[in-house]
Amino acid sequence: MTPLEQFLQRAETLLARVEAVLPPSHPREPDWKRSVAFRWRKRAAGGASYLQPVMHASPIALSDLHHVATQKQQIEQNTRQFVQGRPANNVLLTGARGTGKSSLIKACLNQFAGDGLRLIEVDKDDLAELPDIVDLVAGRPERFVIFCDDLSFEEGERGYKALKVALDGSIAAQSDNVIIYATSNRRHLLPEKMSDNASYTHAADGDLHPGETVEEKISLSERFGLWLSFYPFRQDDYLGIVAHWLASFGCTAQQIDAARGDALRWALARGSRSGRVAWQFAKDYAGKMAP
Repeated sequence: MTPLEQFLQRAETLLARVEAVLPPSHPREPDWKRSVAFRWRKRAAGGASYLQPVMHASPIALSDLHHVATQKQQIEQNTRQFVQGRPANNVLLTGARGTGKSSLIKACLNQFAGDGLRLIEVDKDDLAELPDIVDLVAGRPERFVIFCDDLSFEEGERGYKALKVALDGSIAAQSDNVIIYATSNRRHLLPEKMSDNASYTHAADGDLHPGETVEEKISLSERFGLWLSFYPFRQDDYLGIVAHWLASFGCTAQQIDAARGDALRWALARGSRSGRVAWQFAKDYAGKMAP
C-alpha cells in the first residue's frame, strides 16, 4: 500500500468516527408510537432539530373545563372536522390569562388521539422551522396540530413573518394533515401603540387612508380562520371550578362548601379569579386535607 493510500484510508476512518458523533444534518422521524404529543427541539452547535416525544402528556379532558362552553364547542367541532379529513380552520385563542386556552387544546388532543390526532408543540423562537416540520409529517396518516402557546411578538422578530407565511402566504400549499392552534393574551399578537395612529392621514376629499403599520399588525391574526375569545370569570364561576377540582381530589361536599372562604381569599391574594388560580388553590387545599 502506497503512502497516499494509507493516508486516504486513515482519513476515511477519521471521518467515519466524526460522523458517528455528530447529529444528522436533517430532521429524523421520531418513533411515532411512543407518544401522541411531541416537542420540536433544536440541537446545540448547529445540529438538526428533531421531534421529541412527550412521555407524560397532560391528561386533562374537555369535561374538566367549565364556563367556556361556547369556545369548547367551537374548537371541538373544528378539531372533529380536521381529524375526519374535512375542511377546518387554523385557530387563535386569545383573552384573559388562566381561563383555559392552552388546556382546551390539550383536552382536544386527549379527546381525538384515538382518531389519529397528534400534537406538536413549537416554541416561538423556532417558528422559522415550520416548513421543516410540515415536510416531516406531510406524508403521515395521522393528523397534526401545531401548537404555539402564549404567542406574542415584538417588533422585528423573525418568527412573526415565518408564521404568516405558514398560515397563508407560501407558494407551497399547507399540508392537509397539518393545522395550527395558537394561544395569546394579545388579540393582534403585536403590541399596539398610540403612535401607530400617526400614519393615518386625511386627504382633501375627506377619505381616510389606513396606515401600513396598523395593517401589518392585524394581518397575522386575520390569517387564523377561527378566533376564540376568553374572558375573566365571575366569582360564582370561579367557585364552581374550585368545587370541580376539589371533588376530583376526593373532597366531600361539606369540605368543598367549607373551602369557599379560603378560595376567595386565595383569589384575592393572587389578583385573579381564573381557572388556573382555582386549580392551584384546589391542589393546596386538598393536599393539606390529606391525612
